Amino acid sequence: MRSPDVSDTRKLTPATLFALLLLFAIPASDCSAQTAPPPFDEHALEHVPRTVKKRLATQFSLGAFAGRFEETPLSAVREAVGEGTIQHQGDAAGSISWLCYRRGQHRLWLSSGEIGGADHRVTEIVAELTDKDAETSADCPIIPEKFAPLVVDGKLHLGMSRSEVVKALGPPSKSEAAQMVYSHAGKLPHGFDETAWFVLRFREEKLVSMRGGKTTTN
Repeated sequence: MRSPDVSDTRKLTPATLFALLLLFAIPASDCSAQTAPPPFDEHALEHVPRTVKKRLATQFSLGAFAGRFEETPLSAVREAVGEGTIQHQGDAAGSISWLCYRRGQHRLWLSSGEIGGADHRVTEIVAELTDKDAETSADCPIIPEKFAPLVVDGKLHLGMSRSEVVKALGPPSKSEAAQMVYSHAGKLPHGFDETAWFVLRFREEKLVSMRGGKTTTN
């Protein structure tokens, strides 16, 4: 069989050459890109009164690691856990950076939007309890056991019953059969406005999904 010759490329059609150029232009990192946080249903917060007086989404913990919304950068989480790669997509208002982890049936995303600044401070957290073992998915690294579970505001974690959530956070701003929403708005001492929220979903009265975030503006 004759070895391929460089001159053989002259026989390629322009369309084939263009396809090859696109193939080699794809960065290798894209092949290992991790799943972005689930898209947020903005309708979940529509017409929800901001009835919660106490502050929400102020702090979170992963085992002994303690972090704070709008203060702890994703890089600090990555350094503490020793696993994960900070991913990014979009730009300007649509910009988002995140870390993704899994363990057993749990999936976890810590993310930072435009308001998180250049050091990508955590502004939102999503945690889900899936029907199947998340270990079968290889797109997010396994978080070491000592960094589980995720606890938000020192009380909230997956697996709680609806009554336990109400006991911990008080009455929700809006409640439906499978979902509760907590919404807060307040004025901070330095004059900035703070808004925070939780969207909690239940299955058979068990908390299986929680999403929370905080925004501070002047």
